[in-house]
Amino acid sequence: MKKYNFNAGPSMLPREVVEATASAVLDYNGMGLSLMELSHRSAEFKPILDEARALLKELLDVPQGYEVLFIGGGASMHFCMVPFNFLNRKAAYLNTGTWASKAMKEAKLFGEVVEVASSADKKFSYIPKNFEVPADADYLHVTSNNTIYGTQLHSDLDSPVPMIADMSSDILSRPIDVSKYSCIYGGAQKNLAQSGLSFAIVKESALGKVERAIPSILDYGVHIANGSLFNTPPTLPIYTALCNMRWVKQQGGVVEMERRALQRAEILYSEIDRNPMFCATADGEDRSYMNIDFVMAPGYEILEEKFVEYAASRGVVAIKGHRSVGGFRASCYNAMPVEGVRLLAECMSDFAKR
Repeated sequence: MKKYNFNAGPSMLPREVVEATASAVLDYNGMGLSLMELSHRSAEFKPILDEARALLKELLDVPQGYEVLFIGGGASMHFCMVPFNFLNRKAAYLNTGTWASKAMKEAKLFGEVVEVASSADKKFSYIPKNFEVPADADYLHVTSNNTIYGTQLHSDLDSPVPMIADMSSDILSRPIDVSKYSCIYGGAQKNLAQSGLSFAIVKESALGKVERAIPSILDYGVHIANGSLFNTPPTLPIYTALCNMRWVKQQGGVVEMERRALQRAEILYSEIDRNPMFCATADGEDRSYMNIDFVMAPGYEILEEKFVEYAASRGVVAIKGHRSVGGFRASCYNAMPVEGVRLLAECMSDFAKR
């Protein structure tokens, strides 16, 4: 039985990307050596890193003056790297969920932090609108997609100050205007590669303006100067990211990824809204296309575990919701084929009939 993996992260990858990675682990490029055994400074690995950085720039149409970094770790590491490198006096944060809250907590160690708006009053079920950003803020930080609560910014905000964004879970899923940001960062394990790798797209002219000393390992400028090789990077995940970006390009780029995301979301949200046994947790206009959260409708809560078991019996796995929300979470990243979402919607319909 074919299985569809709706895990929130580490998440599913295109099958051909998994197979290419597995092949490279056994014997990279006919060398008789595993990719995991190659030096990160070797002549064999340099083209991998160079192409990965160039391809991310190409897919997102990154303008001149920005550099792409691949660094070990995850988005949580960047929660402190961002204020270390960019917060001089004051930073503004939009609080839309758990990860935005964690990023804001780290920033408070470095300077004044202004929470411009929060959706905590309704369990982060919406994206705040019409908030004011202090004109003297060094940056506005946003989390573009909220994996736990299932909300998403569907377009780049207009801000009076440069933005910084955690795009861990929707990178490469839609076109973005990189020029609006001083930094875009994220963990790779949701829409780019396996866990252990993070990425950052950094505007070089925005660096060097803080008055504090920065430890070398946390200094974006140091990583840029060393071409992501200041210390040993996660070589295998970088190769997986390269294979995945090649796949995205072959499929039609981020425009095609956005079309597929909209298609998947339409199928699943339509079933959620139609089916009396289920209901969505996020407000309509702010519903995520990447992480679709829903729960049993009032009166049906006792059937939650039975539905998880029923879906799994038909090949739909890892839909159990985060403990903060409960219910179900269908993570529909780039690699999720529309057939998987159709099967989940069919499971919901059949379960209600049963």
